[in-house]
Amino acid sequence: MAYATTETAMNKTVRLATTTSTYHSGLLDYLLPVFTKDTGYTVEVLAAGTGKALRMGEHGDVDLVMTHAPQSEAQFVEQGFGVLPRKLMYNDFVLVGPKSDPAEIKGDKNVADALKAIATDNATFISRGDDSGTNKKELNIWAQTKMEPNFGGYKAVGQGMGPTLNMASELQAYTLTDRGTWLAYETKLDLEIMVEGDKRLFNPYQVILINPSRYPDLNYQGAKTFSDWLVNPKAQKLINNYQRHGKQLFVADAQTQ
Repeated sequence: MAYATTETAMNKTVRLATTTSTYHSGLLDYLLPVFTKDTGYTVEVLAAGTGKALRMGEHGDVDLVMTHAPQSEAQFVEQGFGVLPRKLMYNDFVLVGPKSDPAEIKGDKNVADALKAIATDNATFISRGDDSGTNKKELNIWAQTKMEPNFGGYKAVGQGMGPTLNMASELQAYTLTDRGTWLAYETKLDLEIMVEGDKRLFNPYQVILINPSRYPDLNYQGAKTFSDWLVNPKAQKLINNYQRHGKQLFVADAQTQ
């Protein structure tokens, strides 16, 4: 497939707001040099929680977003801020914690029950607390437990996934993380996976362009070129091939449109 690379294109920089997980996992550092080589565009990455990334899109501060909070993304498109939402890839969330496992949750297949046990035991739990896709997922699961996360061991830190994992390791606490960032950080942490495999932990990513009719000065052509590149076979294969410590971080699942 040919991509737009004409010299007449005035703006060769694309501004992407994305989750900290795609950044901290190393995926973008792996993909972007190939995209630049293929198309001539460079990508300026603004990594934030999904909530903040979508707000950047709402304000016209970026050309496209790559996020992982389906409800918020649907609302973003319905309200006219985003266009051409495309499935990109998925992984899953895992609940990690100290090897001592004070709440005795290791191997539990029900993540809501595991959170209940953490709260009942008043074990330390580090929440990102940053309106990210991971934080939204965590709060959604707390809502299913019918318990408020206001016990003494619950600490909301307002940090990205990497710093949150480091803090959980230092404090020997539990936390919820996307598997990609976990695999990127695993060897540096004194934590292990406690709960995985619950269908509620599924973690899909989308790429969405900012509506050019709302913000006509944005680099829509560059953003569209990037979106097209991400969902086509070459980039999808690169996503599937990306590994840390011998393990695949993301599963590509674009449906080319």
